[in-house]
Amino acid sequence: MDDAELTRLALDAVEGGDGAVEQLVRRLRPDVARFIGSMSDPMLVEELTQETLIRALRGLPRFAARSSVRSWILSIARHTVVDRYRAASARPATVSVEDWDTAQARTETGQGRFEEELALLNLLTGLTETRRTAFVLTQIEGFSYAEAAEITRVPVGTVRSRVARAREDLITALRLAEIAEAAETPAPVATAADSRDSREPRAPRTRPVRQRGAARAAPSPLPVPAPPGPATTLIPTQEPT
Repeated sequence: MDDAELTRLALDAVEGGDGAVEQLVRRLRPDVARFIGSMSDPMLVEELTQETLIRALRGLPRFAARSSVRSWILSIARHTVVDRYRAASARPATVSVEDWDTAQARTETGQGRFEEELALLNLLTGLTETRRTAFVLTQIEGFSYAEAAEITRVPVGTVRSRVARAREDLITALRLAEIAEAAETPAPVATAADSRDSREPRAPRTRPVRQRGAARAAPSPLPVPAPPGPATTLIPTQEPT
């Protein structure tokens, strides 16, 4: 359902159309939850989404369609998140055991790609509130700069400037995270054999080197047999007669 249809549905709900309020809430809830999820703690998404929808229904009779209904309700969602953070900053933050159990269960089941969402949220929470809102509205939610300006009630040029600064901050944060990750990578562990080999270097194999120009050694002559001596004839001795 596009913005024009949602706006007509909201006007129908204002006039008391049958089922229009329930249908409007069902259509808008995913957009509100996604926006709040990119702006706040994942553990608070459901609670803040519900609070936003309650505020929207209370103010629905005053909706005059001067802007799209999505712009209108996300403006309410933004104020809801800001109000919660202002209230939280006035008291110490605490984390209950149930919160940790829920986070662990979501991580184990892979619900909503929890780890990826948490990594993105960590980067976004490093931004100032104004830059984060401008970046989320235009780069994640798909609003135009004019619509984001209407939601945040600032000039369009201010929105553009905030988005540009947010991009620079995110790039810097990513580079710092990569440097930190590289620094934490452990070096290879040397074994005892590696240590022994390093202390006892092996002697290189050598070959005898013959000086250039040196005469080769003559091979040993074979033994020559002695020439046979003169032939001797045995003459029998004559006995005297």
